[in-house]
Amino acid sequence: MNKRQNAGYIITDTIHIGDTEFVLGEHPKAAAPYVTWECSGNDNYFWGHYFMDRKTAVLDLVERAEKELDFQQKQEKQIKNRSNNRKRGKKR
Repeated sequence: MNKRQNAGYIITDTIHIGDTEFVLGEHPKAAAPYVTWECSGNDNYFWGHYFMDRKTAVLDLVERAEKELDFQQKQEKQIKNRSNNRKRGKKR
Protein backbone atom coordinates (compact mmCIF):
# COMPACT_ATOMS: atom_id res chain seq x y z
CA MET A 1 0.00 0.00 0.00
CA ASN A 2 1.39 3.42 -0.96
CA LYS A 3 1.62 5.98 1.80
CA ARG A 4 0.01 9.33 1.15
CA GLN A 5 2.34 12.32 1.07
CA ASN A 6 2.09 16.07 0.79
CA ALA A 7 4.98 18.54 0.58
CA GLY A 8 7.39 15.84 1.75
CA TYR A 9 5.28 14.95 4.78
CA ILE A 10 4.06 11.36 5.12
CA ILE A 11 0.43 11.21 6.21
CA THR A 12 0.34 9.02 9.31
CA ASP A 13 -3.10 9.66 10.76
CA THR A 14 -6.51 10.68 9.44
CA ILE A 15 -9.88 11.54 10.94
CA HIS A 16 -13.03 11.73 8.82
CA ILE A 17 -16.00 13.79 9.98
CA GLY A 18 -18.67 13.39 7.32
CA ASP A 19 -17.07 14.42 4.03
CA THR A 20 -14.35 16.42 5.81
CA GLU A 21 -10.95 14.86 6.45
CA PHE A 22 -8.17 16.00 8.75
CA VAL A 23 -4.69 14.52 8.47
CA LEU A 24 -1.45 14.51 10.41
CA GLY A 25 1.82 14.43 8.49
CA GLU A 26 5.41 13.78 9.56
CA HIS A 27 8.64 14.95 7.93
CA PRO A 28 11.64 14.39 10.24
CA LYS A 29 13.93 16.71 8.25
CA ALA A 30 11.52 19.66 8.07
CA ALA A 31 11.94 22.73 10.27
CA ALA A 32 8.55 21.84 11.80
CA PRO A 33 8.42 18.03 11.54
CA TYR A 34 4.67 17.66 12.20
CA VAL A 35 1.67 19.22 10.49
CA THR A 36 -2.10 18.88 10.47
CA TRP A 37 -4.13 19.79 7.40
CA GLU A 38 -7.72 19.76 6.35
CA CYS A 39 -7.97 17.72 3.17
CA SER A 40 -10.54 17.39 0.41
CA GLY A 41 -10.55 14.99 -2.49
CA ASN A 42 -7.76 12.91 -0.91
CA ASP A 43 -5.08 15.25 -2.32
CA ASN A 44 -6.09 18.88 -1.70
CA TYR A 45 -4.40 19.85 1.58
CA PHE A 46 -5.02 23.26 3.13
CA TRP A 47 -4.97 25.29 6.37
CA GLY A 48 -1.81 23.67 7.70
CA HIS A 49 -0.91 23.92 11.38
CA TYR A 50 2.80 23.16 11.97
CA PHE A 51 4.36 21.74 15.14
CA MET A 52 7.67 20.73 16.65
CA ASP A 53 6.35 17.69 18.56
CA ARG A 54 3.96 14.87 17.73
CA LYS A 55 1.86 15.14 20.90
CA THR A 56 0.88 18.74 20.18
CA ALA A 57 0.12 17.85 16.55
CA VAL A 58 -2.12 14.94 17.61
CA LEU A 59 -3.97 17.19 20.05
CA ASP A 60 -4.50 19.73 17.25
CA LEU A 61 -5.74 17.00 14.90
CA VAL A 62 -8.33 15.86 17.44
CA GLU A 63 -9.34 19.44 18.29
CA ARG A 64 -9.89 20.28 14.62
CA ALA A 65 -12.02 17.15 14.18
CA GLU A 66 -14.07 17.97 17.29
CA LYS A 67 -14.75 21.50 16.02
CA GLU A 68 -15.88 20.12 12.65
CA LEU A 69 -18.13 17.58 14.37
CA ASP A 70 -19.74 20.36 16.43
CA PHE A 71 -20.19 22.46 13.29
CA GLN A 72 -21.80 19.62 11.34
CA GLN A 73 -24.11 18.73 14.24
CA LYS A 74 -25.28 22.36 14.46
CA GLN A 75 -25.87 22.42 10.71
CA GLU A 76 -27.92 19.22 10.88
CA LYS A 77 -29.97 20.61 13.78
CA GLN A 78 -30.69 23.83 11.86
CA ILE A 79 -31.79 21.88 8.79
CA LYS A 80 -34.03 19.66 10.91
CA ASN A 81 -35.56 22.70 12.65
CA ARG A 82 -36.26 24.41 9.30
CA SER A 83 -37.89 21.25 7.99
CA ASN A 84 -40.06 20.93 11.11
CA ASN A 85 -41.07 24.61 10.88
CA ARG A 86 -42.12 24.14 7.23
CA LYS A 87 -44.20 21.10 8.15
CA ARG A 88 -45.94 23.03 10.94
CA GLY A 89 -46.65 25.91 8.55
CA LYS A 90 -48.36 23.59 6.05
CA LYS A 91 -50.66 22.15 8.73
CA ARG A 92 -52.19 25.53 9.58
